[in-house]
Amino acid sequence: MDEQHQKQKHKYSIIVPTYNERLNIGLIVYLIFKHLQEIDFEIIVVDDGSPDGTQDVVKQLQQVYGEDRILLRARPRKLGLGTAYIHGMKHASGNFVVIMDADLSHHPKYLPSFIRKQLETGADIVTGTRYVKGGGVHGWNLMRKLTSRGANVLAQTLLWPGVSDLTGSFRLYRKSVLEDIISCCVSKGYVFQMEMIVRASRKGYHIEEVPITFVDRVFGSSKLGGSEIVEYLKGLAYLLVTT
Repeated sequence: MDEQHQKQKHKYSIIVPTYNERLNIGLIVYLIFKHLQEIDFEIIVVDDGSPDGTQDVVKQLQQVYGEDRILLRARPRKLGLGTAYIHGMKHASGNFVVIMDADLSHHPKYLPSFIRKQLETGADIVTGTRYVKGGGVHGWNLMRKLTSRGANVLAQTLLWPGVSDLTGSFRLYRKSVLEDIISCCVSKGYVFQMEMIVRASRKGYHIEEVPITFVDRVFGSSKLGGSEIVEYLKGLAYLLVTT
């Protein structure tokens, strides 16, 4: 079966958690539609009660693209990234799930590469990586680059996960695999992404990587702070003991 027929056989549910992304969500939706013209997909926006009008923008986008292509599945308040994915999966009709950020740090132009890599290799997970040839980071200062790189090197040394970018959150999963992994995860926040990929590796799932350039958010403020770094270190210790 050729690649085009395989694409037509699959449906991709793209879960986009949002909080105060009114300025970004319209552009990210437009770019997804632009780059996936030959693909069967749906976008599931899981908004955690954004006070900035994000949900109003999504409702306008539904009028343009259709409520069957853009699903708004709101929650009353911020309840965490892991539960946002679980909530989104409940409404996903695809057999593959993409998770990506709404702040334009994950450019939809990479989605065809993710899909192509999965079709070529039969992978259970395709993850974007900043840390191989062709990947990188744009818009970060030196301290943030060193912090991110150091966090990955530390995790690589202690956990041996078999992937180069543990903390990235731009990934394609076989839906059944994501359901299995997510049921085992207990971490919250930024550690959640690392726990998911480490547990997937321990379970023997086939993981492939695609180089991406991560771009710091254009609109809005970053949600990474000192408390997240502390949580990361606690999570690393937890994974070291439990995996």
